Amino acid sequence: MPIDNEVYDREGADWWDENNPLNILHGSMTPGRLAYFRGVLTDRLRLDPAGLRVLDVGCGGGFLAEEFARLGWQVVGVDPSEVSINTARRHAIEAGLDIDYRVGTGEHLPVSDVEFDLAYSCDVLEHVSDLERTISEISRSLKPQGVFLFDTINRTKTSKFLAIKVMQQWRHTRILDANIHDWGMFIKPEELVEVMRSHGLQMRDIVGLAPRARPPKVLLNFYRANRGSISYGELSRRLDVGQVKDTRVSYMGYATKSA
Repeated sequence: MPIDNEVYDREGADWWDENNPLNILHGSMTPGRLAYFRGVLTDRLRLDPAGLRVLDVGCGGGFLAEEFARLGWQVVGVDPSEVSINTARRHAIEAGLDIDYRVGTGEHLPVSDVEFDLAYSCDVLEHVSDLERTISEISRSLKPQGVFLFDTINRTKTSKFLAIKVMQQWRHTRILDANIHDWGMFIKPEELVEVMRSHGLQMRDIVGLAPRARPPKVLLNFYRANRGSISYGELSRRLDVGQVKDTRVSYMGYATKSA
């Protein structure tokens, strides 16, 4: 069955509600991603965010956009879901953060050429209708030597078990009655490397991103969330998603644009 990206309009008013299934992308996933990204930007690249612009491609409700804004970046967030964008705007205002949110797709980013020092896209590339066009647009938006941070899901038997069977097919563990992922749209690292290379982006690093909880606890806590015994925010925290050596579930990394 085709992927159901309209779920972000149906559920997008409550991204920040821990009882909303979309909140699974926050609990431990936001700090897990951010820990790696900060290491890249601060320790490896030694970038000072003061005055620098960052593009969030597929910003959803603004989980990572708010974190980057607090670090001092000038953030522009883009998402195709107007419901999600409105939610992100409201939450940023309540938090006292100045973030520029825009409705748009990865294939047609509403931004200027060479506008950004940094771009990132998390849990997005496996959803877009045209990966090649999306990477091309991200490259277009970046200044020469600009940085692209990302994570996406690998196309393996392991990811099929967790992201397809557990999260959306098995009735006792699924988080939504919707096809939020299509295994055929998952991206192997070597495929992403090749697409990036064809659009002037050089891959610099790839690491694993996955639950660090033991597999039996992962399944148990999906079951508990499905029953309503714990919130989806608590589920995310119990999964303890973060950097791992194994890339068979998901992977994250960074690339730089040619000078």
